[in-house]
Amino acid sequence: MEGLGWLSAIIVGGLAGWIASNIMKSDTGIFMNIILGIVGAVVANFLLGLFGINFAAGSWLAQGLAGLIGAIILIWIVRAVRR
Repeated sequence: MEGLGWLSAIIVGGLAGWIASNIMKSDTGIFMNIILGIVGAVVANFLLGLFGINFAAGSWLAQGLAGLIGAIILIWIVRAVRR
């Protein structure tokens, strides 16, 4: 989330993580939602960069979308490993 400041990254990451946890029906707390959203944005920006899609310099909306995609991927991976 290099295009956003720290406070903005926490807010966008928290919202993305919260939405992802609702979509995936996972029971995570607010702190974990923030972590999922921020780490998810980093993961999604990396994965999308492999396909030539660059959200890194984007707006709040672009980073929120990247965070949402990444958080969903992370929740899916955690569920797959736990089984």
